[in-house]
Amino acid sequence: MNSSPQQFTAPELALVMPIYDEATNIASVLREWFACLDAVVPDFVLFAINDGSKDKTAEVVSSLGAELGPRLRLINKRNSGHGRSCREGYELALNSGARWIFQIDSDGQCDPAFFRAIYDERANHDCVFGYRRTRDDGFGRLVVTRAYRILLFILTGAFMRDANVPYRLLRAGALRSALGRVPADVDLQNIALTISLKREPDLRWKDVPIHFRARQGGENSINYHKIAKMGARFLRDLPRISHEDSHSGWRARWARRRLAS
Repeated sequence: MNSSPQQFTAPELALVMPIYDEATNIASVLREWFACLDAVVPDFVLFAINDGSKDKTAEVVSSLGAELGPRLRLINKRNSGHGRSCREGYELALNSGARWIFQIDSDGQCDPAFFRAIYDERANHDCVFGYRRTRDDGFGRLVVTRAYRILLFILTGAFMRDANVPYRLLRAGALRSALGRVPADVDLQNIALTISLKREPDLRWKDVPIHFRARQGGENSINYHKIAKMGARFLRDLPRISHEDSHSGWRARWARRRLAS
């Protein structure tokens, strides 16, 4: 028997998927994405971040281990919300040594049909974001996305087509640098990360149109009242993300006008 230590090989891609109460849906979502990744980039790991689900999500994901194999990594954690679960997943992905990190949601809205087009852009770009050009999850969600786009442009002067989209491919080095400027206790981690990435003028960026499906099952845990409250907290946290004092080139537009006056 060979007693030498097992050699660890970093994957090419780490996929981050935060999950909350998706027991009725998660098996089909995971199977669908494993089939896609096997066809496009079989050297991957998928971090399923179970955010303290109250249903049988953990049991369902665990039961898929024998079928999907060791590339499926179930992480059970206490409930802290979608954004902070994304953050934990990003950090796990970086620690895995993966060259590329891809983040999606677990509710079936992220269609694997667009992944190859996203992944093929990696040779010439550091950040490849899907943007939801069409979507089946309701007019209200479209309004929220556009409101964030306008508000963030007013506050930062940077155009972010879909700042909160859960369909994003990031080079590990770009993610590590940007994540280091985002406080870990910010709730809207994906928006904060987009802002931080936009601060890097040398990053090669690409937006790719995607279609966002309706939820494939389960219930949405965030209502519009919660979205409004999270948005208000995010406005409070924005100065902590932008680090205006130490990065004079990245100031909110109102701050630049004040300096110029």
